[in-house]
Amino acid sequence: MSLLNREARRVTPERDAHAPLIALRNVEKAYPVAGGVQYVLRRVTLDISAGDFVTIMGPSGAGKSTLLAILGMLDPVFTGEFHFLGNAVHAMSVKQRQGLARQHIGFVFQQYHLLDDLTVAENLSVPLDYRGVNKSDRASRVADVLDRFQIVGKKDLYPNQLSGGQQPLVGIARAVIAEPALILADEPTGNLDSASGRDVMGILHQLHFAGRTIVLITHDADVAAAASRQIHIRDGRLVA
Repeated sequence: MSLLNREARRVTPERDAHAPLIALRNVEKAYPVAGGVQYVLRRVTLDISAGDFVTIMGPSGAGKSTLLAILGMLDPVFTGEFHFLGNAVHAMSVKQRQGLARQHIGFVFQQYHLLDDLTVAENLSVPLDYRGVNKSDRASRVADVLDRFQIVGKKDLYPNQLSGGQQPLVGIARAVIAEPALILADEPTGNLDSASGRDVMGILHQLHFAGRTIVLITHDADVAAAASRQIHIRDGRLVA
């Protein structure tokens, strides 16, 4: 059975399909500077629906990574409203946000952030451990994902023993193993050659077609054009 078919079997709607998965209203982020403040995000209002594949594009320093950090609940300091899965994130404590993110968000980083002292199988198990999945269920789900991503033969290898194309594969597998409502990807093809980049995008597209919601930062216009929605940001503001 293909990855697409297995994901389609697994994904189930988590809420009203007509309500946005993410709703931002006048979100702003600023840092104090001499004589005032410097805004990194200004009046960002955005809806993202369940099942969207959204790319965020913009020049360096435009606010892309800051916006992704807020969406991932990694940055709790901002003003405005942020609703996720019906939860008022802006009104939550840091601990509550961390718990919500661990339950419902998967991350794919440009550097992949695999833990060097853990094997591939152990790296895949980490998100399940965070979610309190018991040991036997963790082992079963890790085995399933290794099979789905065709990396069973890599399960006992350490990250430094993987090729440049295998590391992002493991990173994506780790992001989806707990079946998150949202996948956030920060330049996942940025350090890859063209062939490996196409492979990564192919996997993300399969996940999207199977019902996953994906928000991806990229500088690559070809990558952005392949998504269902493109968002452009400049000087902290969303632009047409």
